[in-house]
Amino acid sequence: MKKIVIILCLVNLMSCTNKENAVDARLPGNFAHTVYFWLKNPADAGDRIAFETSLKKFIDASEFIQTKHIGVPAKTDRDVIDNTYTYSLLLTFSDKAAQDKYQEEPNHKKFIEESSNLWEKVVVYDSENTYD
Repeated sequence: MKKIVIILCLVNLMSCTNKENAVDARLPGNFAHTVYFWLKNPADAGDRIAFETSLKKFIDASEFIQTKHIGVPAKTDRDVIDNTYTYSLLLTFSDKAAQDKYQEEPNHKKFIEESSNLWEKVVVYDSENTYD
């Protein structure tokens, strides 16, 4: 009988969540802009430095970006993973209108001008938040 009472108490405790103290791990902003870059010469340290320098300069100067993440492929190996890219970029914005303005920023255009000769392929995934 004691075991049943203890188990019921544990189940009850586990099912009670204090939403006031819960951590909200959602990214800020309602619009995510994810970009994958394949450099022409991914093993060339000079090209990588030039690309990263230009990329950081432009995203640090943007007035519209809320969250920024520059990444390289993680060392993961599953059938569903495409790790053939050289760099990834994840940015969030308050909404689509802010992302549209970011596209027209001089710093964004300067980055494309400075770095487009370094990549052979770019793929972009834009998404709008549906998580309430």
